[in-house]
Amino acid sequence: MTEVAFHFNAPDKLVYACRFARKVQRSGARLVITAPAESLETLDRMLWAMAPQDFVAHCRSDADEELVLASPVLLAVDARSSAHHEVLLNLNMEVPEGFGRFDRLVEVVSAHDEADRAEARARWRHYASRGYAITRHDLVLKGG
Repeated sequence: MTEVAFHFNAPDKLVYACRFARKVQRSGARLVITAPAESLETLDRMLWAMAPQDFVAHCRSDADEELVLASPVLLAVDARSSAHHEVLLNLNMEVPEGFGRFDRLVEVVSAHDEADRAEARARWRHYASRGYAITRHDLVLKGG
């Protein structure tokens, strides 16, 4: 069963996604980040702009198939199309379709956006009602 974790109180969800991607890549796991298309465009630019020592190899899900298969981090509007099934980072407001194919699902929740927080509560209820054990990580308590 997919491990579900909520990372609460992210000051900036895209900045957090960059740091999370770097951490997952360094662990040797493969990551899929799902978000609305405009957020993925911004995230793509942010990942390319990281310092050389923090570089995160990544590509968009609509890239050449060989590149998609080789990339440790994949940016996808729809996670169901991904060849990777290890870690899914959800930046959407809704439950990502096909999340059950992944070993781990991480939901990122804003520190200040009340609409995002309300939608996160709905996603939490969705997972809990289906029997998923949920881990909670408060980013404020962890220092970001």
